[in-house]
Amino acid sequence: MSQRRAVVLLRPVPGDSVVHRLWAGTKLLVVAAIGVLLTFYPGWVPIAAVALLIVLAAKLAGIPRGVLPSIPAWLWVLLFLGGLTATFAGGDPTIGLGSVELGLGGLLKFLRITALSIVLLGLGGMVSWTTNVAEIAPAVATLGRPLRALRIPVDEWAVALALALRAFPMLIDEFRVLYAARRLRPRPEAVRRRGRWRGWWLEAVDLLAAAITVSLRRADEMGDAITARGGTGQISAAPSKPKAIDWWAFLLVAVVCGTALALELTVAGTSAAAR
Repeated sequence: MSQRRAVVLLRPVPGDSVVHRLWAGTKLLVVAAIGVLLTFYPGWVPIAAVALLIVLAAKLAGIPRGVLPSIPAWLWVLLFLGGLTATFAGGDPTIGLGSVELGLGGLLKFLRITALSIVLLGLGGMVSWTTNVAEIAPAVATLGRPLRALRIPVDEWAVALALALRAFPMLIDEFRVLYAARRLRPRPEAVRRRGRWRGWWLEAVDLLAAAITVSLRRADEMGDAITARGGTGQISAAPSKPKAIDWWAFLLVAVVCGTALALELTVAGTSAAAR
């Protein structure tokens, strides 16, 4: 049996591609713009256009298939049950099965929502796999520079975001080690159901206490490292601005998304009205 692949997030895939060299703020703005587009026009044409952009970016960045997590069997079961229950909603279009007419409107809506979720996860994954975490805080500070006139603590927000992104992978690894170590410990045999429930409750309390202790230790170590490097102000003070390649990326995304929106409003809208 093949080993399941874990989720790889907030760890960039090594490489020096065009996508890797893009400014972090460009990627954040592109994701925000695509998110707005899919929020107001979640049709098949915009979803397909964004999926095409993700595949193109993955090819240019040289993202291997190994970064994709293994899909557990229970998720396929949930998707099947979700599609089955959505089919009962009926709606246009309909197909005839003998003397019975079956509406596929609910199933198509379920498939569209599923595709939209996959596309949004792919967007987040592309940013994670091609962006160094250290580039996020300076980019956020640069993008939020106009908000400083309103006395909004943009630099502090950027530092908090950067520290959270740095700590997230470390804490995941620590929790996995804690959970594996806990499973290796012998468990007392409980005969009654009440004893089993009590054992599970005590195990959850022990894991929670150990997780809090590890988090505090990691926070203390990170604080010492930041102090030794000049304080939190250095995290967001690095120079960060778009380059010429970023404007070409903006133009490409604008053309693809604009074409998809035009097709969604004209061709797809006309066909839907005709039905």
